[in-house]
Amino acid sequence: MGDNFDAWKAGIDTTRPSIARAYDVVLNGKDNFEVDRAFVAEIVKVVPEIYDVATYNRQILGRGVRFMIDEGVTQFIDLGSGLPTVENTHHVAQRANPQARVVYVDNDPMVLAHGRALLAENENTAVVTSDLREPAAILADPAVRKIIDFDRPVGVMLVGILHHLHDDEDPKGIVEAYMAAVPPGSHLFITHFCDSSQEARDAEQKFLALLGTGRFRTPEEITAFFDGFELLEPGVVPLPLWRPDGEVPRRLTVGQRLMYGGIARKR
Repeated sequence: MGDNFDAWKAGIDTTRPSIARAYDVVLNGKDNFEVDRAFVAEIVKVVPEIYDVATYNRQILGRGVRFMIDEGVTQFIDLGSGLPTVENTHHVAQRANPQARVVYVDNDPMVLAHGRALLAENENTAVVTSDLREPAAILADPAVRKIIDFDRPVGVMLVGILHHLHDDEDPKGIVEAYMAAVPPGSHLFITHFCDSSQEARDAEQKFLALLGTGRFRTPEEITAFFDGFELLEPGVVPLPLWRPDGEVPRRLTVGQRLMYGGIARKR
């Protein structure tokens, strides 16, 4: 009973898969439960490359953060950040600029428990347990205000999370609320599951049935999140095609097309 009992005491629901813990599974982490592993096993049946997809998302996170640092952004709000793992936002940002500041936001209590221990000696980084669907509360949170200077450009990161918001939850309005709070020169960084193949549509049905969330949007729908901002080259593209570090295969696999991403600048 050990792990489940400890989780129950911490307020963690081990009877249903968690977004953060399922992502931990595909990153080969250890902070997950059987229910999360069973969910991922079902996704593997329709998208065998799902573990690779997680790697592509982690890789673009690194490239995107380095790009924003090069653009002069030194502080980041990572919304729906998931469980701490290797090459998280603060690892990448503070390697490029030791003074970079990062706030992680997630509604999974495991993220707070593990994040606080990991970041205990990092005064430029904080973890906040909150729901990204409540931007006013997050933007007013004292821990956020302590780390982020809203008079200077901010990297607003929604990496692999907006597809867990249904259309009736107004994801575009939520994005706009965060971007309204940050000054010109700030950047918006989004990656998102894409309705790019029949396998993607099959995976969407698995997500909705087993996790309760998972809206795989078209490239046009994903691009619409950047309306009102300057979408930077190469636009919204499959993750391996966004400013790759090396050569990319001419023909992309189902997994390589499963998520699209891009970055825009607020003028």
